[in-house]
Amino acid sequence: MSNYRVHFAKQILGVPFTVGFVEISRARDPERALKAAEIRFARSRGVNDWRERADTVDLAPHAEAEF
Repeated sequence: MSNYRVHFAKQILGVPFTVGFVEISRARDPERALKAAEIRFARSRGVNDWRERADTVDLAPHAEAEF
């Protein structure tokens, strides 16, 4: 299972500004990580759909910190 960081951005005059991100750990694949992040982002913002607060989403693999 992999870890992912999903960034949500709002575009203003064509320039993306990050409005938040969600870290997903232990996702089976990128599609499941993206879906989980969309739901978590929407719930944390108190909206039904993540698109109410962001225009774009970017999924990237994320390595856990090693101690």
